[in-house]
Amino acid sequence: MKKNSSGDDVVIIKKYANRRLYNTDTSSYITLEHLAQMTREGREFKVIDAKSEEDITHNVLTQIIMEEESRGQTMLPVNFLRQLISMYGDSMQAMVPGYLEASMDSFRRNQEQFRTAVEGAFANGPFAEMAKRNLAMFEAAASAFKPGTAPAAEAPKPSSKDDEIEALKAQLAGLQDKIDKITK
Repeated sequence: MKKNSSGDDVVIIKKYANRRLYNTDTSSYITLEHLAQMTREGREFKVIDAKSEEDITHNVLTQIIMEEESRGQTMLPVNFLRQLISMYGDSMQAMVPGYLEASMDSFRRNQEQFRTAVEGAFANGPFAEMAKRNLAMFEAAASAFKPGTAPAAEAPKPSSKDDEIEALKAQLAGLQDKIDKITK
């Protein structure tokens, strides 16, 4: 069996006709949310149809994405989805999966370079605290693309009343920007 980054075997998940998912590793029924969490933790799993023993991992992962997208904040822009759909049946269809995978790998690698560059640029300047908060928000957003990590922790708490006021002003400005974008 294929090993994941932590050295454990790939977990086999059986999907029954009644749509229930059974984790053979823990001998328990689980939900799509459990599978999403396993993915975020970098845990390798394979979903098989209990009756036909067909590998349906791709279908279940797609279903998880649909569930995540329906919960509010979407990650996949409509234009991207339209372009993706238009590629089905196209002569370039076979190249798209490799391209998307390479793009996501590149994004993950560049995240560390971006973090180092931002920290170096603002390390001793007056904007150092603001840069740290912005970097924490960026890392929280990017953690969705990084298997094997838990969601990023909240930004560090300000150390003084003035810092707290500045942080609240920054949050208020961010909320105002969001409201402005929605009302346009």
